[in-house]
Amino acid sequence: MDESEDVPKDFIKLKSEKLSVAEVSELVSSPCCGAVSLFIGTTRNNFEGKKVIHLEYEAYTSMAENEIKKICRDVRQKWPSVKHIAVHHRLGVVPITEASVIIAVSSPHRAESLEAVTYCINTLKACVPIWKKEMYEDEYSWKENKECFWANSVK
Repeated sequence: MDESEDVPKDFIKLKSEKLSVAEVSELVSSPCCGAVSLFIGTTRNNFEGKKVIHLEYEAYTSMAENEIKKICRDVRQKWPSVKHIAVHHRLGVVPITEASVIIAVSSPHRAESLEAVTYCINTLKACVPIWKKEMYEDEYSWKENKECFWANSVK
């Protein structure tokens, strides 16, 4: 690929199908970048001593996509060398060990991509209207992200 054709891109997707680490990683790879950093959030089988069966996610999709676009814009202001950003979040049922969210960032050097990935996941959890329900053996619980700014301001 000609480097001039490799303009920075954001790849945002909310979907009910299984997420692919390989697909997300490939989206952000670039011949001018020496780093691709990934965050993969997976469903674990326990929470505070309870057995988790699976997670379920719901979103206000259009608003969530707009908030993720804002996060991408913020990343580009904070780390101008970032090339591509991908944020894929699964909706619906997510079984144990499967990915709920995959974030990938490419940049010429590792520091920027690592910092940008951390910023992306922390800001996503704080600002994006995606809700998680943990399903246990006999009950369920809607989980509130401790980073979620609107939940903390109501208390």
